[in-house]
Amino acid sequence: MTHSHQKGLARVSDRLGVNCAFVALQVRAEDRSWTTAGELRVPQSEPDARGRPAIVIIHGSSGIDSRGLTYAKALNKQGFVTLELDLWAVRGVKSPADRPRAVSDTLPDAFAALTHLAARADIDQQRIGIMGFSWGGVVSMLSATRAYADALAPDDVRFAAHAPLYPVCWLYNTAPGYGFTDLTGAPVFIQAGADDRYDPQGAPKALARGDLVRVCVYEGATHAWDRAEPDMVVNDPSAHPSSGGVIPFTFNAQVAARSVAATVDFFRQHMA
Repeated sequence: MTHSHQKGLARVSDRLGVNCAFVALQVRAEDRSWTTAGELRVPQSEPDARGRPAIVIIHGSSGIDSRGLTYAKALNKQGFVTLELDLWAVRGVKSPADRPRAVSDTLPDAFAALTHLAARADIDQQRIGIMGFSWGGVVSMLSATRAYADALAPDDVRFAAHAPLYPVCWLYNTAPGYGFTDLTGAPVFIQAGADDRYDPQGAPKALARGDLVRVCVYEGATHAWDRAEPDMVVNDPSAHPSSGGVIPFTFNAQVAARSVAATVDFFRQHMA
């Protein structure tokens, strides 16, 4: 790299206010291992004495898109490190039809990200949260249960807060492997759309549990309301309590702005 290129990258980094790098994470589950990649974004502002708080971001079935970076930038501005994983590259997933059979197959990747962040000297291992969209929302839901956390998390380290967005709310305590009863005690903030056709009416609010599990339902919002790519319609067998169906993904800028702000506020409240 030439000196001029280095200076150019430094100027870009200064303008963004973050240092960006791609990292490789070693993932182990039972007798298997693999390497998952992710984008690490570290604010250039000085951390406090405890170290920086951090958030793991998990994409939806369509893979990395505008959503992760949108939330990452908002979190970075508030001093959070973000690590957005790419679950699909190592698995050769090119479309939602190629995704793993169960969301739990990708939970080891999320906990490998927790392990990676907790080992960094500049990060406070007691202030690492997780969020995700759709498939990633399910990951962030299940990572709040003792069954998965005790099996996959490093010793004495757990996610401090969970912020799933439209995490297919009918699944829990209904489909095998999606129990949501014995929780770690970390707060969970579910955001869902009133017009999300994955769920029957009332499914998100049925998951609320006082201050431990809060639910916000946005009127006029479909699934993936914060996805800035062109609107689309998908046919997914996971919709409508596993009877399948057509699901619109319609961008809603106003709701997206509200959900970004609500997510940042949630993590600031619980990881201050």
